[in-house]
Amino acid sequence: MQNIENTVIEHYNNGDLLLRILKGLEAVGLDLDNLSPHDLAPVDEFHIGGRKATEHAISKTGLLPDHLILDIGCGIGGAARYIASNIGSHVTGIDLTPEYVEVAKALSERVGLSSRVKFEEASALTMPFDSASFDAAITFHVAMNIADRLGLYTEIARVMKPGATLCIYDVMKKSDADLAFPLPWAATAKTSFLISPAATADLLGAAGFQVTDIEDRTDFAIEFFHQSMEAQKDGPAPLGIHLLMGATAKAKFGNALASIESGSIAPVLMIAKRN
Repeated sequence: MQNIENTVIEHYNNGDLLLRILKGLEAVGLDLDNLSPHDLAPVDEFHIGGRKATEHAISKTGLLPDHLILDIGCGIGGAARYIASNIGSHVTGIDLTPEYVEVAKALSERVGLSSRVKFEEASALTMPFDSASFDAAITFHVAMNIADRLGLYTEIARVMKPGATLCIYDVMKKSDADLAFPLPWAATAKTSFLISPAATADLLGAAGFQVTDIEDRTDFAIEFFHQSMEAQKDGPAPLGIHLLMGATAKAKFGNALASIESGSIAPVLMIAKRN
């Protein structure tokens, strides 16, 4: 498992990500000393649909200002900052990739949210929290890199309070067709572990959750990819999630879109309640 996690970290690590994001913000005319969470939206959320997907997913959760929220696989902290700034909840984010955690902290400080969000480097399979610590949890585009899916959902259940809401937004498989790599979450099949929505629901049930809603977001994803690619037909914008994907960003986008359009995979939103 450690070897897989190390490979995942290598896939997402950039080395100079914060610098490139700050340069992108300056390039679009923003004042680095006077940033808002909204200013970060184009680069902030490394999942299909970005901010629109976050808004839609969070609208399904019923989060409240007094809730303590866990963001599992938080990336550079976009969803956590969205929740903190729009709902008022306190959010703790964890991620395997040290650089992502450092960037999440730095950006949160720049937008004045350090008192409402905190980030830690940790594995989703062994989280450094007491049992029944959180009122709700989210995990966006994370489980695709985790082979031990039952272990993941069991560990999430452990740290959540009874009756707490779990919001999952992940890429799931809809057929057994082979995928073309690289993809945004994996350079090769070695770290891509997609399962079906039905299998996901079964594992959630085994881990102590009751699934209350499942939404296939294929149409939304196709529209998002086409709009993104059209916007970049003359070259990448100064600010966008391509900054997180490196030199192979175009190939990763293209392969993901082709697999979604063929019906092989889909981004799926699931809401579940902790028993």
